[in-house]
Amino acid sequence: MTIKPGDKLPDASLMEFIHDEQPGCAVGPNKFEVAQLAKGKRVIIFGVPGAFTPTCSAQHVPSYVSGYEALKAAGVDEIWCVAVNDAFVMGAWGEMQNANRKVRMMADGSGIFTKALGLELDLIARGMGVRSQRYSMLVEDGVVQLVNVEQGPKFEVSGAEPMLAALSKR
Repeated sequence: MTIKPGDKLPDASLMEFIHDEQPGCAVGPNKFEVAQLAKGKRVIIFGVPGAFTPTCSAQHVPSYVSGYEALKAAGVDEIWCVAVNDAFVMGAWGEMQNANRKVRMMADGSGIFTKALGLELDLIARGMGVRSQRYSMLVEDGVVQLVNVEQGPKFEVSGAEPMLAALSKR
């Protein structure tokens, strides 16, 4: 079943490659519990089929990097990009996208979080395994407020611009 407004985020963990040592975080992959990380925050989570893929790299992540200031001004505490990739890949992709300190590049290496959301995408026939559908969601204190899931390979409802428009109506 696909996650919907009013649902709590599933219990799961995500990995993030930390480039600079921070309090409580070592350099390299760090594991974070989703519920703890979202607690008391207004978070945008957007999912992509894969790091370094064409639409994800040319449109989806750049929309959130360029929209960062406006989204923060609209009351968003954090922005997470989630993909079924490992933390090393997500870290390298985040560097190439200039996402550091704007978008947290969160790895769902085994797809457990994505499957718990009900947003997995079977790309086995295309040689990519099981990945994530393209989506965005607004989460407040661990509870989903809004979910936008793209239909097919489109990029129309899950970028930063539609999310900013939705935030302006709240």
